[in-house]
Amino acid sequence: MIVQDLGPITLVGGGAATAAQLRAALVLAPEVVAADGGAGFALAHGAMPRAVIGDFDSISDAVRGAVPKARMHHIPEQDSTDFEKCLARIAAPLILGVGFTGARMDHQMAVCNALVRAPHQICVLLGSDDVIFLCPPSIRLDLPEGARVSLFPMGAVEGTSAGLKWPISGLNFAPDRQIGTSNAALGEVCLSMTAPKMLVMVPPEHLGAVVAALHAAPKWDQG
Repeated sequence: MIVQDLGPITLVGGGAATAAQLRAALVLAPEVVAADGGAGFALAHGAMPRAVIGDFDSISDAVRGAVPKARMHHIPEQDSTDFEKCLARIAAPLILGVGFTGARMDHQMAVCNALVRAPHQICVLLGSDDVIFLCPPSIRLDLPEGARVSLFPMGAVEGTSAGLKWPISGLNFAPDRQIGTSNAALGEVCLSMTAPKMLVMVPPEHLGAVVAALHAAPKWDQG
């Protein structure tokens, strides 16, 4: 492991991000790690990365000169994305990802794929319109009535729900069959899933509720 911490980590990527999103993440996870070009965004907003991890194809000379050499961790292989490289080398109870949504759709799809392929990592992505995370075996979300709750399966999975306008019990989800986007909370929402395949998306103003719920939820087994 390159980074090991008992507290949460903010992971900064090189995609679309705002200063407000970074500030929101740092309130909950003040330690910063950058994925490749995300180091430039972090430095531009006053956050010195504890580590920079990636293949370094998006890092400027200015960033290389600003970050201490010991914090630069070059992973040259091209069989994984920079986001995957980071997930494989961070040990922390929670990762808050900023700069991994928006911009290119292929990058966003790759990030969603990585969330499912590393189910033992508790990772929340913060974007302009969504907070995205892999649903744990069960979770209890403190949401207000009417809050959007979207479910998107990345593989075959079934589940149960309480507190959703349209219950999901008895549905067979798969990316090429049943999906569950644009549902709505009736208040507190309880979800359970049969496999680590379901992404959950809620509006970004509920980031705190998501983080609290994930801290209390059971985890998927590693491997």
